[in-house]
Order: sequence, then C-alpha cells, then structure tokens
Amino acid sequence: MFEVTDKAGEMIKQFLEGKDGPHSVRLMMTGGGCCGGTLGMALDEANDDDQVFNEKGVTFVINKELFEELKPVSVDFVKSAMGEGFAIQSELSRKAGGGCNGPGSCCS
Repeated sequence: MFEVTDKAGEMIKQFLEGKDGPHSVRLMMTGGGCCGGTLGMALDEANDDDQVFNEKGVTFVINKELFEELKPVSVDFVKSAMGEGFAIQSELSRKAGGGCNGPGSCCS
C-alpha cells in the first residue's frame, strides 16, 4: 500500500510548478550511521526497477525491492513547533519505534 495525504500532494504540486527537469518524486533510502537509513525524497525519473504510483496528481517512484521491504508507505506534510516538512512513514519507521530514539535504537 502507498498513501499520500491531500496536504502532501498539494505541497509537492506547488513545489513542482514551473520547474524544469524531472517531475517524478523518488522515495529512497538516505543517511546511515548508527541509527540506519531513513526515507527521503528527490526529483528523478522512473526506471525499469521502479514501482510507480500516481497519487494526488503526483507521480512517485520507488525501487520495487525497497518498496516490498518497506510497505506500507505513507507521505504526509506536517507542521509542528520544530517547523514544517514531509513525514514519510513505512515499515522501517515502525521497526525503529518511530525514529532514532525509539525502543531498541542504538541512539536511545
């Protein structure tokens, strides 16, 4: 399952307006370190190894093997006292207890 909230779709479409280049959003592993990787987003084109989703008027691509490992995946846009931005939830975040400081994390 792949889900995008209305707010996330709206914010991505606003960002893409008038931009040249790829208009697909790639979900990918980023980072590393003691707490492992996290999911991030970048503009990119789909390739043969990708699963493609069209949600809320936006095309998302993610490597098929990675998607199978992480599903379900949801993309939201959130505002908090820390600021605003995209929140990507997946099986990865559930296994880590919701973040680097979750139960069982090397950072806790």
